[in-house]
Amino acid sequence: MGEPAYRRVVIKVSGESLAGDQAFGIHQPTLDRIAGDLVKARELGVEIAVVVGGGNIFRGVEVSSRGVSRTTGDTMGMLATVMNCLALESALERRGQSTRTLTALVMPQVSELFTRAAAHRYLAEGRIVLLAGGTGNPYFTTDTTAVLRAAEIGAQAVLKATNVDGVYSADPKKDKSATRFERLTHSQAVEGGYKVMDATAFALARETALPIIVFSVAEPGSIGAILNGKGRGTLVAG
Repeated sequence: MGEPAYRRVVIKVSGESLAGDQAFGIHQPTLDRIAGDLVKARELGVEIAVVVGGGNIFRGVEVSSRGVSRTTGDTMGMLATVMNCLALESALERRGQSTRTLTALVMPQVSELFTRAAAHRYLAEGRIVLLAGGTGNPYFTTDTTAVLRAAEIGAQAVLKATNVDGVYSADPKKDKSATRFERLTHSQAVEGGYKVMDATAFALARETALPIIVFSVAEPGSIGAILNGKGRGTLVAG
């Protein structure tokens, strides 16, 4: 087995990925499988931070359309990401993987507040660091959080683990003629309006020269395969 392509990464795991084949909540077998994949990826010698979405529990944008303010809705969504991170932390710890959840929200009874120094320290100790609470601000997605945190902690890439195996010209679940891109530039991703990540995340990645790899986390071992340069996905870089 060759050397991993990156030594420090931020992996963005969508909340929907944790739901498995359920419409809502956390599917425990899926959570355990993803935790196992993260442990195996860490065993490659890669320092790993994980940003987890909250869409399997709560979507602030959706509830704001029903009368709740966007700021309140987004704050509720941030709390959903904390719940997901705590569940993933437990799954990782059960596998003997030392883990630490850091949150952008001040909640000392639940988890430590995110700082760059703390993230660097825990990564150097070999822990998987879970980054909860988004950016701590409304109007920013967890996709943008992943790119922002990657830039802050000096990660070499963002791995976007989702339910599709790359960036497509259209939604492959709705359009059978949709084609998958092997590679895109950041500018092409922004200008194309591809929905796999939001434009702010792509634009920030372009500004910070961070490559993004979009891949499906549905297959066991997919995280390690991407790190070894053998997985199927779309590279957004340059």
